[in-house]
Amino acid sequence: MKYISELKPAAVPPRPNTKGMTNAMPRGSQPVRRNGPSGIPRSQARNVQTAQRNYERYLALARAEALTGDRIVAENYFQHAEHYFRSMDENQN
Repeated sequence: MKYISELKPAAVPPRPNTKGMTNAMPRGSQPVRRNGPSGIPRSQARNVQTAQRNYERYLALARAEALTGDRIVAENYFQHAEHYFRSMDENQN
C-alpha cells in the first residue's frame, strides 16, 4: 500500500485560455470616432437614442400599470423612466 505522499498526481496538460481576447485590437490602435450628422460622436448619439427609447417604454409601462391600479409597479417603472430621462439629459450636454 502506498502512502498519499508517494502518489504522484497525474500530469494534467495546461488548458488554453478560452477567455482570452483573441480578436482584440492592441491598445494603441483604437478606431477613430467620427462625428455623425448632428456633430456628436456616433456612439454618443446611439446612447441618446437608446435612452430615449427606454424612457418612452418605461413611461408607457408605468402609465399602463397606474391605470390598472398597481401603484407599486407603476412607481418602479416611473423610477426607471426617470433614470433614462436623466441619462438623455447627461448625454446631450
